[in-house]
Amino acid sequence: MPFLFKRLVLFLSITTAYAADKEPAVFRAAAAASYAHHQTASQVTIGVDPFVDAEKAKTAFGKLNPYELGVLPVLVVIENDTDKTIRLDRIQAVYTGPRGDKVEATPSGEVKYLNGPRRPDLIPGPAGTPKVAKLKRNPLNAWEIEGRAFAAKMLPAGQTASGFFYFQTGLQRGATLYLSGLADATTNKELLYYEIPLE
Repeated sequence: MPFLFKRLVLFLSITTAYAADKEPAVFRAAAAASYAHHQTASQVTIGVDPFVDAEKAKTAFGKLNPYELGVLPVLVVIENDTDKTIRLDRIQAVYTGPRGDKVEATPSGEVKYLNGPRRPDLIPGPAGTPKVAKLKRNPLNAWEIEGRAFAAKMLPAGQTASGFFYFQTGLQRGATLYLSGLADATTNKELLYYEIPLE
């Protein structure tokens, strides 16, 4: 019986180690002011960080690098140092290129449809009947895209919110991120907009 018990303990420890290896990595954003690109106005600090480097992308998206698939993920960290709650449910993020061209953020739920199969390819079968080719899974259909997206609706006093906005563009020298729609939750008065350089 002791031999059987030892084998069971060994099996359970191996299974636990394997399961722990498969758990998603924990991703934590740093303080907003610690990012090279940040701005403070009205006691609210916003830091931004574009994730274009493959090694940096691994920390948030694992094996997936959205930038290689035509999607620019930008981490946004908002710190509320006021004594009021801030509404974030109407936040808008716009990428502005060096020549003024604008790209609105793609909702995280729609990213999985980008660069993916639009419709099945048809392969002629016997007697002219079409057969549907097997579709490959779109790599952008990963839980990290929606799971790491900016989703906070309210930001209480003294708290921090963070997450990614996704843009269908490449990172250009001189580009900025324009954030608007933040508002005082009590008065509904909109805060100043933020225009933060991305490079």
